Amino acid sequence: MDKLKPLLSFTQKQQTNLGFGLIALITAGSEHIFSVFAFKCPCNDWNFVYGNVCLLVPALALLILSYMLSNKTWKLFTGLCLRKSKLCRFRYVIGFLCVFLQITTTAMIAPLSWIAVALLRGVYFECSMTGANFTLFRRHLCNEKFPHCRTELEKFPCDGTAIPQSERAAVLSIIRAESQVLGWILIGSVMTFTFLLTCMARCYSPISYMQLKFWRMYTQKESEFLDSYTAQHAEKLAKRNLTSFFDLTKPILMKSPPRKAWEKISSFYKYRSMDEYYSTLHKYVCTCEDLENPGARPSVRSENDFSNPAAIAFVDEGKLVMS
Repeated sequence: MDKLKPLLSFTQKQQTNLGFGLIALITAGSEHIFSVFAFKCPCNDWNFVYGNVCLLVPALALLILSYMLSNKTWKLFTGLCLRKSKLCRFRYVIGFLCVFLQITTTAMIAPLSWIAVALLRGVYFECSMTGANFTLFRRHLCNEKFPHCRTELEKFPCDGTAIPQSERAAVLSIIRAESQVLGWILIGSVMTFTFLLTCMARCYSPISYMQLKFWRMYTQKESEFLDSYTAQHAEKLAKRNLTSFFDLTKPILMKSPPRKAWEKISSFYKYRSMDEYYSTLHKYVCTCEDLENPGARPSVRSENDFSNPAAIAFVDEGKLVMS
């Protein structure tokens, strides 16, 4: 899992078609390798179950893995059970669902890529449908020209059977054609939905195109520097504590943000046209009364994370954007 984090981190920071396209290409390559070297249709009563499992279960695993590797997932769920009073608020629930939808749009890239490529290749669908014991489907697929179709359909995906090659090829070509049609319908539906969602979100965007572009650049750089500063500060703190422990001396004074400060900058930020801040971190450092005081509090009351669901997020280039 750790080996996949650099790739996912790249796509999360870039938030561009390049990053998402890279995930789709890797998923398509993985599907091709699996179908060539690992997939083998049993050609018996297990065809339907085996084909559907190979088509859908890897997609489900990729979806769960995408959720697990996303920092935004844990940013959303961390401490959620302790905010029971907020969970009863309608606006908070709506805002939570909006943020989860944004996370899901990114997480769906890999599983949809797997299903689409698998349908275009047709091998899983072919195995599955030859084992489907549906009377209407077999009537649609089989006719007088294919005498073995209704009785031995599950054996069609495998070579070395007594079924004539011409009959096998004709039946399997029909199934693969249907699979490819479903694959293109899936791709077209996803692209259409993404386009419409982008248009709708842009229409309700509280800021202009250039400011939105600047905001995306700022949040990307802020995330990069935050990771770097966090690692450096953690390293210094660890070295100080170890030095104090082994040298039997009192630790030197090191300033660290208080717990409340971490809570403030860990919430999702809702950008509105009247705001002058680009993230929760930006708002915190600009409104804090005294950053030299470890117990400092922001002079401006920090609103609920999801108090304005309509302004929580909007889409840029087919992707919901959020700090």
